[in-house]
Amino acid sequence: MSMKQWYEALFENYAQQYDREPFTQGTQGECDFLEAEFNHDRSLRVLDIGCGTGRHAIELAKRGYTMTGVDLSEGQLKRARENAASASVAIDFQKRDARDLPFTGEFDVAIMLCEGGFSLMETDEMNFAILRSATRALKEEGKFVFTALNGLFPLFQSVEKFHTSQQADGGSTFLKSSFDLMTFRDHSAVAYTDDAGKKMTLNCNERYYMPSEITWLLKSLGYRTIDVFGAKLGKFSRADELTPTDFEMLVIAEK
Repeated sequence: MSMKQWYEALFENYAQQYDREPFTQGTQGECDFLEAEFNHDRSLRVLDIGCGTGRHAIELAKRGYTMTGVDLSEGQLKRARENAASASVAIDFQKRDARDLPFTGEFDVAIMLCEGGFSLMETDEMNFAILRSATRALKEEGKFVFTALNGLFPLFQSVEKFHTSQQADGGSTFLKSSFDLMTFRDHSAVAYTDDAGKKMTLNCNERYYMPSEITWLLKSLGYRTIDVFGAKLGKFSRADELTPTDFEMLVIAEK
């Protein structure tokens, strides 16, 4: 059995804590934006990649969209199914690897928010496999909306300072971080308490992307229009120009 990757270990028993993290609190505003991108067309079939505990999928299902949620973590999916049951919505949650999804031309829109797998993979090829797999799942005129870590940010700001400023009581704590300019990867150590109350430390490795890299990757997958914006938590907007102070970017690609 190969050793678990850090993101697999993290999400094994972290679903309740995850729902309390500061970065998961923008769901309503993000779904308002998504609905506008969907032109409020409730006949659309939407795929949520790296759906986690189901927060976007559930909110959109409540608003009348047909949702399928995929995630690698059984622990996160269990919580997602409980959350969906509490919200009285029916969502097809499936345990899947985003690099190799079983769908071809089935969805009108794919969403992948809050590092839903993408940026977390240990090689660039694996990250690209996620983009390719998501693209294959889309219909001919499909739309892909996702967030990625903004490569402009670490050139102008301290990633370490940012992580420290984002910490909330009881949430995860960044212990140290080092950014590699050659690979655009941030290697960090994170301390957190899992749902069983056990204190854990993990070594993480996340890939930041330049807007031009994302554009090139998506062009190579056949997207005709690719727009990149700043991604403000809970306040996604096409009016939000990407700057070096944005930790994340919002990408909207249309086939």
